[in-house]
Amino acid sequence: MSTPASSDTPAKPRPARLILEDGSVFRGTAFGAAGVTSIAEVVFNTAMSGYQESLTDPSYRGQILVETFPLIGIVGTNDEDEESPRVQVSGLVVRELVDEPSNYRAQESLSHYLARHGVLGLSGVDTREITRRVRTIGAMRGVISDEPASDEELLERVRSAPSMEGQNLARLVACSARTTWDQDLGEWNAAIREHDAQYRVLAMDCGAKRNILRHLVERGCRVELVPFDTPADEIRARFEAGEFDGLFISNGPGDPAAVEETITTLRRLVGPDAPEPFIPTFGICLGHQLLALALGAHTYKLKFGHRGVNQPVASALSGHVEITSQNHGFAVEIDSLRSIAAEPTHINLNDHTLAGFRLKDRPLLAVQHHPEASPGPHDAAAIFDEFIAMMESARVPG
Repeated sequence: MSTPASSDTPAKPRPARLILEDGSVFRGTAFGAAGVTSIAEVVFNTAMSGYQESLTDPSYRGQILVETFPLIGIVGTNDEDEESPRVQVSGLVVRELVDEPSNYRAQESLSHYLARHGVLGLSGVDTREITRRVRTIGAMRGVISDEPASDEELLERVRSAPSMEGQNLARLVACSARTTWDQDLGEWNAAIREHDAQYRVLAMDCGAKRNILRHLVERGCRVELVPFDTPADEIRARFEAGEFDGLFISNGPGDPAAVEETITTLRRLVGPDAPEPFIPTFGICLGHQLLALALGAHTYKLKFGHRGVNQPVASALSGHVEITSQNHGFAVEIDSLRSIAAEPTHINLNDHTLAGFRLKDRPLLAVQHHPEASPGPHDAAAIFDEFIAMMESARVPG
């Protein structure tokens, strides 16, 4: 006689799969949301920790994330580690899901967290093989699905989907109106709320991570977010009226060359014909690329990008090798940068790509990596102090 199923009986595993545009199929078990089919660029991250920060990083918009570390979900999820209000990835692929978190900060399991945000996860697949394919062939489009469509149908949909090149995804993650960033900063830097800000920063939001803004606030900045397509005339007028001291260009997703509105604005603000006084300007990740394009340099798509927390970068500013966090699929051509009176300040030692630059005669600084992510843990954080110093110097006449 069969035993009636109880309410404690585990749910039957749901099959799901990842199909890459080269035709390879990876079958496993679904977790997170149900009834989902998502098509996006497939990329991998080599970090051993920080999966929730990656999931909520707006720079991952339009991408299916493959985690190379085999056990994901150990620490669960919590409200404090989010880099934005929602999960940004189109899907998550892991070797083994740990769905019973073991951490005192955990508020929710990874599977429940993804389900609440409508994102599908796939576990039980060979993430090493997926990573090898992406490294060999390059970043590819893919589909993650737990729906009953045939492999052939899903593959056809993947191959007809647009590639990452040419996509302006900043418009999907940026703020839509001016707003002062006043998120609860937590006990670790609550003292910042106890005194008036010394500097005012206007941040062009292309998909800004919360921790970048926290680092600015921690250093005494009042941060105001403005949309990525804010006109140059508006920004210039506000600077000349003394409403802010420095301009920050945030990280974000997609092809930098496609964010034409921001490039046009920055060309008028920091380009060769920009009026005096020059606005102290700082960019991170996509902001680094957009500033380079505005100045006349060029960008190109990397074969499989840099995504991890162990990227060594040689810094001409500190004279040290900094261990950095990176998350980008495009880079700035070093030779095109040298032709516009700019000089490299940071070089990625893995492949010698550009990781930072500054102008020789004006207060402008940009880095490709994420100094706020603290994998070093504080190797690269001094770049924020450089920005503060630029704003301070600009206050001194002459």
